[in-house]
Parts: sequence; C-alpha cells; structure tokens
Amino acid sequence: MMKRLGQSINGFTVLKWLIYLFFFLFLLVPLFSILLVSFTGQPINIFGSFVSQKTLAKTMEKLSHISLDAYSSLFQGKGYFDALINSLKLSTGVALLVTIVVLPIAYAFARTKMPWKPLFAALCTIPLVVPTFISSYAFMLMFGKTGWVNHIYQALGGQGVLFDIQSMLGIVLVQVFYFFPYALWPMVAAFKISDLTLEEASQNLGAHGWYTFLRVTMPLAMPGIVSSMLLIFTVSFSDFGTPIILAPKDLNLIVVEAYREMAGFFNWAGSAVLTVIMLLVAAFFFWLQRLVVKGKEYGTISGKPTRQKLNDHKGVVSVLTTYSFLVVLVPLLGVGSIFLSSLATTWGRHALPDGYTLSHYLTIFSTSHKNIMNSLLLAGGALILSVIIATFVSYFVVRRNSAGLDFVSSIPLIVPGISLGIALIQTFNTAPLKLTGTALLLIIAYTIRRMPYMIRSTMSSMMAIRKDIEEAAVNLGASNLFAAITVIGPLMVPGIAAGAILVFVTVIKETSISLLLAPTDWAPMSLAVFQNLLRGEYYTASAMAILIVAIVVVLQYLAKKLTKDQLY
Repeated sequence: MMKRLGQSINGFTVLKWLIYLFFFLFLLVPLFSILLVSFTGQPINIFGSFVSQKTLAKTMEKLSHISLDAYSSLFQGKGYFDALINSLKLSTGVALLVTIVVLPIAYAFARTKMPWKPLFAALCTIPLVVPTFISSYAFMLMFGKTGWVNHIYQALGGQGVLFDIQSMLGIVLVQVFYFFPYALWPMVAAFKISDLTLEEASQNLGAHGWYTFLRVTMPLAMPGIVSSMLLIFTVSFSDFGTPIILAPKDLNLIVVEAYREMAGFFNWAGSAVLTVIMLLVAAFFFWLQRLVVKGKEYGTISGKPTRQKLNDHKGVVSVLTTYSFLVVLVPLLGVGSIFLSSLATTWGRHALPDGYTLSHYLTIFSTSHKNIMNSLLLAGGALILSVIIATFVSYFVVRRNSAGLDFVSSIPLIVPGISLGIALIQTFNTAPLKLTGTALLLIIAYTIRRMPYMIRSTMSSMMAIRKDIEEAAVNLGASNLFAAITVIGPLMVPGIAAGAILVFVTVIKETSISLLLAPTDWAPMSLAVFQNLLRGEYYTASAMAILIVAIVVVLQYLAKKLTKDQLY
C-alpha cells in the first residue's frame, strides 16, 4: 500500500497539486469570497476562519444573515440598474459597430488583391498596444473642446465642437477604433476558410457580385463573424480605461460604479454585487462565443484548386484599400496626437502646439524613473511566475489530458480586471494572509490576469513536439520530470519566449489591476500616467504614455519574429 502510494506521489504529482493550490488560493477562493460578500453585505475572512476560532464565529454569524437584499437593491435603486443597462447598451453598440466597420477590411485581406497587406497588417496591431485610458486621452486631444480636429472644424466654418467627447458616443468611438483588431483577424480567418469555388459557381450561374456575397460568402463566414462580435462585446463590457476617463458624471457604467464603490466608499456589498454581475455577464457571453465556434461548422466542397483566384477588380480593390486606410488612420492620428503632446510647450490655442521641447521626457526619466523600474520589475515577476506555471499547465493538459487544469486555467478569460482586483482585495485584506497593499499580490494578480496568453502560446508549442522524444529520454533512464525539463523544455523555448513577451507587454499596459492593487511605493508606469492625467499634468503623462507604447511595440515585434506569425 505504502509502495503504491510512493509510486503515485512523484515530482509531477507534487507540481500538479501546487499549481492547483495556486489557482485555488488566488482565483477560486477570492471569487467564492466575493460571492459570499454579495449575500452578506460584509467582508468575509475565509482564511482567518480556518486558523482562528474567534474569526470563524464572526464568519458564521455573518453567514447566518445571508440574504438577497444587495441584489434586490440592484433593481430597486436606479443607479446600479442604470449602470448595468448602460453597460449592456454600450457593449452591444460597440460589438455591432465594430462588426460593420471590420467586415470590409477582413474581406479585403482574405479575398482581394489589396496592395500593401503586410503594411496594413502591421498598422492594425497598433491599436492593441495602446492602453485604453491613453487612447481615450488621445481622442480628447483630437476631439476635445481645444482639440486640433475641432480647430480645423471651426476654421472651416463650423460652430462649437463636432461632438462631446466625454459622452457615451465618445466612449463608443474610442472602443470601436481601438478594439477592432480583436475582431479583424478572426473574421479574416472566417473568410479564408470558406471555399472560393462556391462563389465562382454562384457567379457562373448568373448571380451578381453583391448577391453572391450576401447569399454565399456571408453565410459561410457567419460563425466567425458572430464569434468576433461576441468577443468584442466581452472586451467592451470589461473595459475600464475608456469609461474612467471619458464617462461623464451623469453616465453610470457598471465597471466604473464597481471601482467607485470599492475605492471611493468602501461599500463591500455594492462592489461585490456589481462584481458578481460583471462576472456573470462576461461568462455568459464568453460561453456564447465558444458555443458559436464549436457548434457551427460549414462544410465546403472538396477537390478545390490549390490556388484560388482573388478579387482583382480595380474599383473594388481601390475602394476597400481607401476604406481600410481611413479606418487605420484614426488610431494612428491618436498616437500621433499623444506624441505631439509629449513634445509640446503649450497646446490648446491652435491646431498645433505653440512650441516643442524634450523636457517632458527628461522629467519622466529624472522624477518618474522609479515608476519605470517598478513596471519592469513587476512585469518581470509576473513573467517568471507565468512561465513556470503556464509551461507545466500546458504539459499536464497536452501530455496528461488534465481537463481540470485546462478548465481552471481558462477561468481568468472571463474575469474582468476590476472584478479580479476587488475579489483579491476582499480576500487578502486581513490576517493570516494580509497581502493587500503589497507588490506580491500585484504580481500574482498580473499573473492570473494574463496567464491565458502564456498558456495558449506554450500549449501550441507542446502540441508540435512529438511524444516519442520524451519517451526516448525516459527509456534511457531519465525520470519523467527530468525528461520534461531537459528535453521538452528546450524545444518549447520559442513558444515560451513569445508567450513571455506577450505577458510582459500586457502587464506593462495593465490599468484596472494597477489602479486597485498597486501600493504607493510600487506604482507602475500605467498608474503614473493615469494619476498625471487626473492631476492635469498632461504633457508629462503623454511622454510616459509614448514610452509605454514604444516598449510594447518593440516587444510585440520581437514576439512576432519569434513566432514567425503571418497575419496576412
């Protein structure tokens, strides 16, 4: 019996249970804890209840008063319910608009001989590297009361401003132009999957181009289109950076209300209810997106030619190329506006800055060097933790068919950053695990939030490695763990490196987690930019924003080179 138990407990078993323990402590317990708080209206110290009889008695007393009062207040009080409805309206509108905006670009990439596809592919990644609160500030520089777009508008005879940027419309526009790449590449793939010969057959039977597009092309691509729409809904619903900058006081949005209830009023009940609602909505639409991808399959005819004729009609290609350029130009102008602001002596009276200086960059390197170092150290800590955990999760899922780890490691995909932050604050705010206000909890939060990117990269590398290579090492006398580390590990280096860069990039620009959890001594660059914007130090904030964008662009370029990713 003892011998059999000893054989079952090896290095891999210990590692697997340590990973389970990590997710249990820092993901499952916080989410369960915030659920309990939403029913009790008071903070619950789950860990303290296991080590202190007094804490356990308090916890049991709180649990004895479980009710749905906090949830009923969601529908009785106008503020919370309005925030939920407004958020649903915002996300639905953004999802629909992004789909409409992206469809022509995706079709151009997949089905036409549009020139400069590599250039357009590179430009379409730029919106992804800009933190959303920075893109919101960029739109303020463009469309605010003293924005350069409105200067041009007034010079052409217009009165006032084109529109109020600090409004629902402003939030929608920022999210549309900076979130569209999330939908673009899945749609490109959807158009490429369907068989072009079906369209040719339709045209040979006398159908016109538009009729063929609507009755043949679109139905074949519809699963990918719907999946992209649901993904954009989830991304928009969870976005914190744009609403916190652009939402006016009379516009309630659930992600902003949850932050205010926690950071402003320490209202545990209100923040917990809003957190649970956000989780449920995000989980539902994530599940719906997965259902669309798995539940729909459109077959195409076999025996298709190896090379398919792309649409080379000059009129179609010219219109789609111009349209794609105009869509991509908007976020580029936003980044350009931030860059001009970082160089400006003063800016506001005219369309362009009154003068130019590099002093703002000197300022951030002299006074904000600690924020820069904090970002690098925190991102480095999250990277190391992500590499270790994600690599072994990939191994257990691919080689050992661990469905449990696969499921648990996917949960962060449905957890909005603000929800995770509130859950971690509630859980680790008291002894025996009082981690709130420490760099360690911030690193752990970054790791949990961004680990799915790492797991996706390492899992694809693991699948490409043949199992017999590992078996050969075991047959030569190596243990399974030693074989995995010394044989499989080196072969996974490209995937690990690409995933590590992606984790580093996303942590550098993370906003919601940093805003809630970062202690003063460990404030990263993203938090420093946000605080500078609130203090009105716009030029210094712009300089640091450009530094963040530059770091992210360089690292994403390295990630692309490592994975040899072809986006077109």
